[in-house]
Amino acid sequence: GGQPRNVQPFSDEDASIETMSHCSGFSDPASFTEDGPEVDEEATQEDFEYKLKGFIDLTLDKSAKTRQAALESLKSAFSSKILYEFIMERRMTLTDSIERCIKKGKSDEQCAAAGLACLLCVQMGSGIESEEIFKTLGPVLKKIVCDGAASIQARQACATCLGICCFIVTDDIMELYSTMECLENVFSKAYQRDRDTNGVSSTHNTVLHISALLAWTLLLTICPMNEVKKKIEMHLHKLPSLLSCDDLNMRIAAGETLALLFELARETDADFFYEDMELLTEKLRALATDGNKHRAKVDKRKQRSVFRDVLRAVEERDFPTEMVKFGPERMYIDCWVKKQTYDTFKEILGSGMQYHLQSNDFLRNVFELGPPVMLDAATLKTMKISRFERHLYNSAAFKARTKARSKCRDKRADVGEFF
Repeated sequence: GGQPRNVQPFSDEDASIETMSHCSGFSDPASFTEDGPEVDEEATQEDFEYKLKGFIDLTLDKSAKTRQAALESLKSAFSSKILYEFIMERRMTLTDSIERCIKKGKSDEQCAAAGLACLLCVQMGSGIESEEIFKTLGPVLKKIVCDGAASIQARQACATCLGICCFIVTDDIMELYSTMECLENVFSKAYQRDRDTNGVSSTHNTVLHISALLAWTLLLTICPMNEVKKKIEMHLHKLPSLLSCDDLNMRIAAGETLALLFELARETDADFFYEDMELLTEKLRALATDGNKHRAKVDKRKQRSVFRDVLRAVEERDFPTEMVKFGPERMYIDCWVKKQTYDTFKEILGSGMQYHLQSNDFLRNVFELGPPVMLDAATLKTMKISRFERHLYNSAAFKARTKARSKCRDKRADVGEFF
């Protein structure tokens, strides 16, 4: 009984046909195949659900390797499809399995279980059922986050999960404040770094502090304005110290959180004034123009890009609007609050983000997209580019790319001859 079973992991191929048939009313035009064979949707759905039931059973297996593989397969399925009815019938079983894996599993298994808990709440949306899930898992997640003996990776995953699940589920304001306090207790330790004699105390825990800070920032976006003011007063003068951290991701997380805090502060008070503005903008400008030779080029490029936007937000109250395309729809990200929310859900949904934006009612409510856009097969066919047109477009793009690359090669050759 204790021998690990051969678990065939869930892949995108398992869901490709079913995903297409399941969301044909509002799918991307590219999901249609030309002259493809007819698919028995009912049989495909039954086969798909049979696989998922098997994975749910395997989350209770004696082998840790088997349990982890089953959790990862369920994560892949939950991120790529809407499975509300299937999950509704099995939510208690899933909740119990996740709770058991977080409590008794090792680091990797705990991370996988926490990721599945996030996706479970994304699938269920905000409602009574999700509240029941969070009542069960919330205390377990908090315990791991605050447990210094647990692995950093497990604590990091549980901190992210705690923030996302609380964001989705809770209508209880006291629960929201309690969760934020738990996360604050974690990332506030990063502030003490400069006061420590060795100056490297936070290095080991940096990834945990980043996750806790980002989860806390997400929850701040749904706080009442009076609470937002309190949190801004508490953290706005401390956060700039994190801009000096050796870790690039911490610097970026602190910078984006500062931009969001300034945005919220100016929403609550149009005449908001920050005393150390000159010192802060000086720090931000240095990061936006950083030319430190000891840092990797990729890191410098990423840092400069982020901090140019942060500096504009702090100095000029400006935000560079981004457009996200999904199927026939477009969404504009025009503020830091929206960007923070989008980035968080994109991180956990991965390649399934576009599909969920099209068809997940909860996410569409969060981003104010209205009900899913229903498109019939005829409309989708008219939107589809023919195979011949696609071939012509690809050929033209290939020729243009070849010409551009040839010019670059010529320049390199000239440089080589010169030297």
